[in-house]
Amino acid sequence: MSATDSKIELLIVDDDPLIADALGFFLGREYAVRTASTRAEAVSSLRDNKQTPALALIDLGLPPTPHRPDEGFALIADILAHAPGTHIVVLSGQSDELNARHARALGATEFVAKPADPEYLRKLIRRVLSFRDTSTGIEDGLIGASAALQKLRAQLRQFADSPFPVLIEGESGSGKELAAGALHKLSDRAARPYLALNCAAISPNLVEATLFGHAKGAFTGASGQRAGYFEEASDGTLFLDEIGELPLDLQPKLLRVLENGEFQRIGETTARRSSARIVAATNRDLKKEVREGRFRADLYHRLSVFTVAIPPLRDLGDDRMVLLEHFRGVYAAQADLPQFRLSRGAVQRVLTYPFPGNVRELRNIAIRLTTKFAGIEVSVEDLEAELDPGSESATGSTIAAPAMASRAELIAIALNDIQSRHDFNLDATLHLWEEAYIEAAQRLAHNNMSQAARLLGVNRTTLYNRIETLAREKRTPAQ
Repeated sequence: MSATDSKIELLIVDDDPLIADALGFFLGREYAVRTASTRAEAVSSLRDNKQTPALALIDLGLPPTPHRPDEGFALIADILAHAPGTHIVVLSGQSDELNARHARALGATEFVAKPADPEYLRKLIRRVLSFRDTSTGIEDGLIGASAALQKLRAQLRQFADSPFPVLIEGESGSGKELAAGALHKLSDRAARPYLALNCAAISPNLVEATLFGHAKGAFTGASGQRAGYFEEASDGTLFLDEIGELPLDLQPKLLRVLENGEFQRIGETTARRSSARIVAATNRDLKKEVREGRFRADLYHRLSVFTVAIPPLRDLGDDRMVLLEHFRGVYAAQADLPQFRLSRGAVQRVLTYPFPGNVRELRNIAIRLTTKFAGIEVSVEDLEAELDPGSESATGSTIAAPAMASRAELIAIALNDIQSRHDFNLDATLHLWEEAYIEAAQRLAHNNMSQAARLLGVNRTTLYNRIETLAREKRTPAQ
């Protein structure tokens, strides 16, 4: 093994080549560094490299919108979807407090404003990497005693020994991989292999070979034969994370394995058999994916023989404090530091904050508090600086909708409006409301256009088109 191969991997994403090269040179003495200048390049790097980076150092202002944080915010979600164990440090000139707090809520461990002292950055990276992920519980990897968690535990125990597939649904950062591991640990397959494949983290043209294996010479680069995950899992458990990312053309082949256990290596005609138990997970609405033709209905029904819904952290009540206390103890021990304490007001804030980033966000907050407040009390003001203010009205990916008026009430409002205004104009009124909702969504999403589009229930292209149409109509008002 070369010296480079033994180094910890870092991914640097910055569209300024001078910054990327300087950081690469400075950090390359200690780490194996690879760089990308756009979100798309970064995602390709994650998919095409077998080694997952331990840490990603990313800018928020990336093409095609380098003066807005949209692409950087979206990249945080991409990195965590492709490599959930990767720590993220944001290094950005777009360093206002709202951007920093929102980036941390999305899953970034730390936020550093440009320009940054290289030596400070090196020490920060070392400190972040010193904190190892920990989510082990007493028996099943799940920590807490809330009613929602007790229900989840009961479902996992009920489904554990069944040979049928289980579909795990839940928001990003809620712990779907822990539930999959628990299903294996609690089953009679616990002593057999457990393999996990993140379908989002691998290039689409490599998924088939990874799952089913290949013969020698089956494609360029196939210098020898290789078993796939189905063979290696044997009669154990195969966990397919982010199953919604599985290419459509591969879905019939997965369905075949689920139905009769048969598959073929690429380049072979011999049928092989697998008795691995399949557990799949997704943060997508697969029923919607089926309706829109992106996921096969027959595969969905086969995967969801049993379905487990992971509750978001905001639904776990006092378990928020149980988890924070767990992380506080673990990370203080890892850093050899005294534990921080929470004031009474800070405890109440933990119990009311909705944690849009779920357990991952709570874990990162514990890491930062351990570093900043070792051995001292954290006030509610100190804690507030670690939270995302926009999350109070936007939990997960949906706006907390106000109570809707009845049809009769709406008609009454409209009658009053029309009768009381001599210059009433329907188009102008509708445009006014549309502008208001778009601006509200942008504020909630901190100008992350992808998130704003999700809040409004439209796709990003539609949102941009509506903004451009409204701006055009303002410039050229109707005569």
